[in-house]
Amino acid sequence: MNMIASAWQLRASFVRWSLFLVPLLILLGVLSSLLSGSGAQSAWFSALQMPSTYPPSWLFGVVWTVLYALMGFAMAVIAGAKGARGRGVATLAFVMQLMINLAWSPMFFGSHQITGALILIGLLDLAVIVTIALFWRIRRFAALLLLPYLAWILFATLLTYQIRQANPELDGQQDYSGAIDRYEF
Repeated sequence: MNMIASAWQLRASFVRWSLFLVPLLILLGVLSSLLSGSGAQSAWFSALQMPSTYPPSWLFGVVWTVLYALMGFAMAVIAGAKGARGRGVATLAFVMQLMINLAWSPMFFGSHQITGALILIGLLDLAVIVTIALFWRIRRFAALLLLPYLAWILFATLLTYQIRQANPELDGQQDYSGAIDRYEF
């Protein structure tokens, strides 16, 4: 028997997937951040020269929480689109971009690899664009939910590039003690 789900069933599916995916993605983002030692309390990070485009530090936690929630809702829309052509590939693309996303903080904050993080975020930019295109074919609303995420990571790409340009001597510093000689004239 081939039946189309009712509007109520589709909404219930979206709610169930949202209740699972939104907290999961926020939790994964928090864990990536905590396990990598991200934040201004790091001696290495505190020593970095920040570009003028760098926003207040408190903003990152707020923005990422909202973005992970939007990502969860977007994926819930796709997960609830049972039988949609391309759903499996779109889900795989989402998981791949999420893995790249979660690897960025350990690369930048944990390993102090600014160049590596720049390459990684460039790959993330491409992966998110592909994910948005695949989501668009299934449910346009899901793709639209990812647009703020794309805008933020493009901004983060610019920040990473600017940080790399301003701090070549701190790129890859594994044994950074916090002591640095800086002379400005």
